[in-house]
Amino acid sequence: MSPAAIPDFLPALPEIVLACAAMALLLVGVFRGEGSTRLVSWLSVLVLILILALAADVGLDRRIGFYGMFVTDAFALFMKALVLVGSAVSIVMAMRYNEEHQIARFEFPVLVLLATTGMMVMVSANDLITLYLGLELQSLALYVVASFDRDSVRSSEAGLKYFVLGALSSGMLLYGASMIYGFAGTTSFAALAKVMTGAGTPSAELIIGVVFVTVGIAFKVSAVPFHMWVPDVYEGAPTPVTAFFAVAPKMAAIALFMRFLIEPFGALLAQWQQVIVFLSVASMVLGSVAAIAQSNIKRLMAYSSIGHIGYALIGLASASPSGIRGVLVYMAIYLFMNVGTFAVILCMRQQGKMLEGISDLSGLSRTQPGLALALAIFMFAMAGIPPTAGFFSKLYIFLAAIDAKLTGLAIIGVVTSVVGAFYYLRIVKVMYFDEPAGAFDHPISPELKAVLVVTAIVTMFFFLLPDPIVGSAEAAAASLFAK
Repeated sequence: MSPAAIPDFLPALPEIVLACAAMALLLVGVFRGEGSTRLVSWLSVLVLILILALAADVGLDRRIGFYGMFVTDAFALFMKALVLVGSAVSIVMAMRYNEEHQIARFEFPVLVLLATTGMMVMVSANDLITLYLGLELQSLALYVVASFDRDSVRSSEAGLKYFVLGALSSGMLLYGASMIYGFAGTTSFAALAKVMTGAGTPSAELIIGVVFVTVGIAFKVSAVPFHMWVPDVYEGAPTPVTAFFAVAPKMAAIALFMRFLIEPFGALLAQWQQVIVFLSVASMVLGSVAAIAQSNIKRLMAYSSIGHIGYALIGLASASPSGIRGVLVYMAIYLFMNVGTFAVILCMRQQGKMLEGISDLSGLSRTQPGLALALAIFMFAMAGIPPTAGFFSKLYIFLAAIDAKLTGLAIIGVVTSVVGAFYYLRIVKVMYFDEPAGAFDHPISPELKAVLVVTAIVTMFFFLLPDPIVGSAEAAAASLFAK
């Protein structure tokens, strides 16, 4: 084989190293036995940090590898950073919980690493085949992680529901990809973009194929009406797994959504925009209304995540650099708000037993004022109340929608934000105005305390130094539109 025919592996070096590291840590766990869980967990966190540094070293320039099937650019680096941070923090948050619930097994961090590899491949997909490969690698690991507490009926049920519905969505995505290949004659994003710009009026079959793939990805981001699995899986899975599900896979799926629709099918904006607008409106409305009736905080966070995806999709529907920048800023801030909230949920423990009821937070401000303050900050941010980071994330999205002549969508977003504020502020009211229901166990583990402090500070004081996130998001959005 001539040197020219050898595919350029360099753009995919972080993914290759991460997959090899996951295999190596699996062997470490096997040879050291059951007592190696904490060692493998910390090594996994170290690996994820090194992979982030390696991905940054690969650079912001657009580079194509694997015969055009894999791409790295500023957009990929930004989203991979969110995925890697989300995965690393999830492993850290899981350590003590898994030990206390007798499910501390070294396979957990290894599965998170394999799922993260799939997510990074999704973010850099430049071909329908790469897209599917990354999606399945992520999903197969997540099915196992969802049911990791195998002695719990709720956890097993969560894994089974996620598997069955995930297989259905995967089939729809694959069917859509085969239709696109059948009617366009290529699976490459670059070749598809050329076909779309020079084809005149696209065929109805091709548009149906795009819709089917969109439906498959909509399942992964938990957009309505493909959200059925979310409340049950969030409630049934172990809490650190729920925290992981709420951040890292969402980041990868929304990145894949943006790359798939903007790069190869940007010319079909008029066709797919109406689908995204519907998904956005339905997700915002259901997320804000259904959460009101919830008494379990994990189910409430499930509906909250559905609503937040609805807001993020407003930016995608705008299909402009400012819209994509809005989505990227939104997802970065969402990562901090969500991780912080789940860190508080992991602190909800009395006599070693985990609590999940919103009523269990009663009077928390009097028993643990620091914890109550942190959760209040996250709730205000999720409601979009200034000056928290959540306000600015929504502001960027709504301004992009108005610029794209989607004023009606922005108005629906504002109205559903007001409705959603009710259930976020209700939690603050329960903590500060209700009679104490009993103190949570002390002390909070150092890992959780560190996560709480960092996420609370970023969420509260984002407005003082927005440039690192906003500037990076702007460069990332520009790279997605650069041809």
